[in-house]
Amino acid sequence: MKYLLLGYTSADAWDGATADSPSPEALAAFAAYQRFERELTETGELVGTEGLGHPAVSTTVHRTPNGTVATDGPFAELKEVLASFAVIDVTGRERAVEIASRIVEVLGEPIEIRPIMGEDFAA
Repeated sequence: MKYLLLGYTSADAWDGATADSPSPEALAAFAAYQRFERELTETGELVGTEGLGHPAVSTTVHRTPNGTVATDGPFAELKEVLASFAVIDVTGRERAVEIASRIVEVLGEPIEIRPIMGEDFAA
């Protein structure tokens, strides 16, 4: 079953980790996450993963009475921002939770797990 793992971080932590000189802690966490990515690739459980651009450069498209409108920035002011995503293909929810727990241990930020609807989707 496929799951989407959504990685959130505080806006302040994002700015610190993506600064010209990231902290040694941020660099160590990123290196540990990369090792974990390689492990999941070797087991065949990692479908793909990407970091996302800063919310300040995002675009939100929404519907208005006059049609759709694209605006700069996120839809709402958030204290936490979506920073990354990964798609995994695992045996079930329990394994998805194990994987997300390891990511949380390394990065210290919450991970949201969402099942991906497909042939094997069970609500």
